Amino acid sequence: MGSHAAPHHRRRALVTSAGLVLVAAFLGLPRADGAPDSADACRTTGASLPRGDCGPFWQVLAEDFNGDRVPLGAFSDCDHHVDTSAAYCAGLSGKFRDNWWAYPTGWLDTANSRGRDVVGVYHPEDTVSVGPAADGDGRMTVRMWRPADGGPVHAAALVPRAVMQMKYGKYSARIKVTKLAPGYKSAWLHYGGGCEMDHPEGEWTGSLTAFHHPCGGGEQGYFPGSDDWTEWHTVSTEWTPGHVRFFVDGRQTGHDTRGVPDRPLSWVLQNESALEGLGAAPGSSAQLDITWVAAYAYGWK
Repeated sequence: MGSHAAPHHRRRALVTSAGLVLVAAFLGLPRADGAPDSADACRTTGASLPRGDCGPFWQVLAEDFNGDRVPLGAFSDCDHHVDTSAAYCAGLSGKFRDNWWAYPTGWLDTANSRGRDVVGVYHPEDTVSVGPAADGDGRMTVRMWRPADGGPVHAAALVPRAVMQMKYGKYSARIKVTKLAPGYKSAWLHYGGGCEMDHPEGEWTGSLTAFHHPCGGGEQGYFPGSDDWTEWHTVSTEWTPGHVRFFVDGRQTGHDTRGVPDRPLSWVLQNESALEGLGAAPGSSAQLDITWVAAYAYGWK
C-alpha cells in the first residue's frame, strides 16, 4: 500500500458564478444575553466537549484527551486491515488502539497526484502525539514537518474507528493551528463512490472552508467558514438523508441537498502538504492542536 494516494479530490479553482457555486452563512438567533444561539443539533456554543445524545444523533465518541499521554512513535505499524472498521495501529495500546487508526507510513498525500513541487508522505509515527498543553489542557497534536534536506513533508491522516464506514452522523471537533508556516493544510473529509464532503479544509495560512462534491458530479458547493486557522474553532458536519450541513462555532455556514451520499463512509482527519501557494520550506514545521473530538451516529435508536 506504499503507493496509496489520498483521494483525487482537489480542484480549488473557485467558481464565482452564483449559478455554479453555493455559498451560505446563517447566524443563529440571539439569546437573551445577546450571544447567538448555536444552529447545530447539539447547540454547541462553548469550548467544552459536548456529552450526550442530541436531536436525532446518538453519541458514539467523546474524547477530550485529558489525562492521556501518547508519545511520538506510538502511532506506528498502522498497516493492518486498512480502510476498514477493523483497521488498527499495532504501536498503540488501550483505548487509543481501540478508538484510532491512521494512514500508514509511506502512503502518499494528495499533492503527489497534483504535480506539486513539494509533496507529502504520511508518517503518523513522527507527527502525532497526545498530552497536556502548557495550561494542562489535554490535546492531540499534529506537528507536520519537512526535513532540512528538502525531502517530502511528513503528513498525518487520523481516523476515529468508532465511525469508520458509517452512514450519516454528526462529526465535531475543536481545533487551532498553534504554529503556522506556509505549505501545510487540512482537508477533513468523508469520501467514496464519487461522493465527497470536506470540512474543514484549507491551507493553514488561508481561510477555513467547507466543500461538498455531489455524488455523480456537478459543481462543488463552496462554503466559507472562518478567515483564521490560528484561533480556536468548533467545527461540525451534520450528515442526514438528503442533507449535509456545515457549522463553525455554532454558526451554520453551509447546507447542500444535491447528491448527498447515502452510503457508509469514514471520517478522515486529513492533514497534508499544501495544494495551493508556497510549498513547505526545508526544515519548516507547523502544528494543529485538537482539544476534543465528538462523533454521533444517526437514527440508531
